[in-house]
Amino acid sequence: MRIILFLLTNIAVMVVAGIILSLLGVNGYMTSNGLDFSSLLIFCGVFGFTGSIISLLLSKFMAKRGTGAVIIKQPSNHKEVWLINTVTELAREAGIKTPEVAIFPSHDANAFATGWNKNDALVAVSSGMMDRFPPDEIKAVMAHEIGHVANGDMITLSLIQGVVNTFVMFFARIAAYAVDQFLRKNDDEGSVGWGYYIATFIFEIIFGILASVIVMWFSRFREFRADEAGAKFAGKGAMIAALARLQQEHEESHMPDSMMAFGINRGKKPTLGELFSSHPPIEKRIQALQAL
Repeated sequence: MRIILFLLTNIAVMVVAGIILSLLGVNGYMTSNGLDFSSLLIFCGVFGFTGSIISLLLSKFMAKRGTGAVIIKQPSNHKEVWLINTVTELAREAGIKTPEVAIFPSHDANAFATGWNKNDALVAVSSGMMDRFPPDEIKAVMAHEIGHVANGDMITLSLIQGVVNTFVMFFARIAAYAVDQFLRKNDDEGSVGWGYYIATFIFEIIFGILASVIVMWFSRFREFRADEAGAKFAGKGAMIAALARLQQEHEESHMPDSMMAFGINRGKKPTLGELFSSHPPIEKRIQALQAL
């Protein structure tokens, strides 16, 4: 199912991007004199933003399918009644429309929020967290996720990703063209060979890795803000206790990678001193809360 959703998303990106480029009159960015930088920037911008925006619009659907989250429409027990009431209260305090509430089957203690805008969101908590965490800590976790929604983190992260995608594609093609022209043995200026496409692929990987540092920095920054929201709406002590319990469990999360950036517990150890980690170490998050 995940593979099918991935393929369908990419097909949608290609179709929508192609239509937009046709409407803008951009048929290509390669001319007899070389690269047309204006057309190239438009081309990269359309593809860069189309991918991130379509992913954002499909985020709730993908989250439900990817995690097996079940929306609570009619609470079937006292825990579900409490969860619905708690999220409703938190959403009212945050000044947003009550999001859909779901529980996803997982022994891991985790929760996430997603959705294309703050008034059409989804918050979900794992069954493991519901079973093991006390109510005040679950409320703090839900307040953290409501904080993400109220702060507009999903759409902001998508827009940042769109900008990053655009410039990664743009500079990768410029660098690849320069390499290709340098290596070509004929004088047919403006044309490109297979070296251009190979170099484009390589430069996109290199620039993409470097650009991800920017995206991950923002992701870590928004985690601190969401923790502050959790402390504001559910109490600083409860938010700290919830983070401490997450740290104590030391479990590797099995949520899909596409949802990991929006989960409260990333589960994986940060690499290269946090540069490529979407979440700060829990120790730093607790220290930041204690300093409030």
